[in-house]
This record gives sequence, C-alpha cells and structure tokens, in this order.
Amino acid sequence: MNWDEIKGNWKQMTGSIKSEWGKLTDDEVTQAEGDRDKLVGKIQERYGVAKDEAERQVDDFVARQ
Repeated sequence: MNWDEIKGNWKQMTGSIKSEWGKLTDDEVTQAEGDRDKLVGKIQERYGVAKDEAERQVDDFVARQ
C-alpha cells in the first residue's frame, strides 16, 4: 500500500494507526487528516523522536499495510 491509498482510506486506517502509535490521541490522528507530514509531526511530539526516526516509522508502517 502506498501513502495515497492510506490517505484515501484514512478513516479506515485510523484504527491501525492508533494500534501502531498508541500514545496518539483520537484528535491527533484526526487532525493529521491523511497528511504524512502532519502524522510525522504528531509522532515526533508525542514520542520525542527525531524527524528522521518518525519518518522511518511511518515508512515501515506503510510498507506493512
């Protein structure tokens, strides 16, 4: 699955995203609205990781979908 597919199915993907990053709130996932950069930013804020680490996590997540 690629990011465009995830963005198109955002509402269906929110459960998987919340399972992957359990510290993210429902509001944070909703606010990301399928925007990869917003999701990366939320992960950075909530988990205290660098941008490149958050991007790697998102890329790994997408590859597994």
